[in-house]
Amino acid sequence: MRIIVTRPPDSAARTAEKLVRLGHEPVLLPVSAPVHDPQAAADALSLPHAALAITSAEAVRALTQIDLSVHRETPVYTVGETTAEAARQAGFRAVEAGPGDGEQLARLLAERGIQDILYLAGSPRAPRFEEGLRAAGLRFRTSETYRMREIDWTDKQKASLHLFPDAVLLYSGETARRFFRRTMGLLPDAPNRRFHVLCLGAQIAIHVPQKDTIAVHVAEHPTENDLLLLLSSCAGTKIG
Repeated sequence: MRIIVTRPPDSAARTAEKLVRLGHEPVLLPVSAPVHDPQAAADALSLPHAALAITSAEAVRALTQIDLSVHRETPVYTVGETTAEAARQAGFRAVEAGPGDGEQLARLLAERGIQDILYLAGSPRAPRFEEGLRAAGLRFRTSETYRMREIDWTDKQKASLHLFPDAVLLYSGETARRFFRRTMGLLPDAPNRRFHVLCLGAQIAIHVPQKDTIAVHVAEHPTENDLLLLLSSCAGTKIG
């Protein structure tokens, strides 16, 4: 299958390698790229906090230009294992991976009674993590350490859509909105064809347009491995 990868370039390369190993052809069409703000991260880290919360590995990448030596032992709670591994590689020693999404991470922190949390976040972002912290009465500050800037596709990338691919991987609601804003007019209308939209979570799926030729699939757990497992249910009905 030809599968569109919408992730930013660095992350997309790793996903593409997985797809090739699974026998698929990745089509790299990132809709945004990160702009890091290491100064905002450094300023936030200089203020008192008892724990860090991170819901994206991109926030960890924003710390690469910062001296983290005095923060190595600070407890770090991440949304999932991928972000946890990025935090460990950055040098944090007390890292705990959450159950996979922001809402569940907020619930975990509430169960632990964690206070004075510094949330290293991006923009735009889903609100559920911060809403969960507020609902639980937890004290926290949010620092936007990066923002996602929408990027244009090259002529070569646009040409890859002339024979429309079979599926797309979506990791955020914002990406879903941006992707379909660009491609709705290009989707084939043949009734016997399906374009498979693979979503990391149900909150992403609600941003997918309703169309007879679009088949939506939601990962059982919000991990890339579970997302890629959905490909086995798509292989029988290709577009093109």
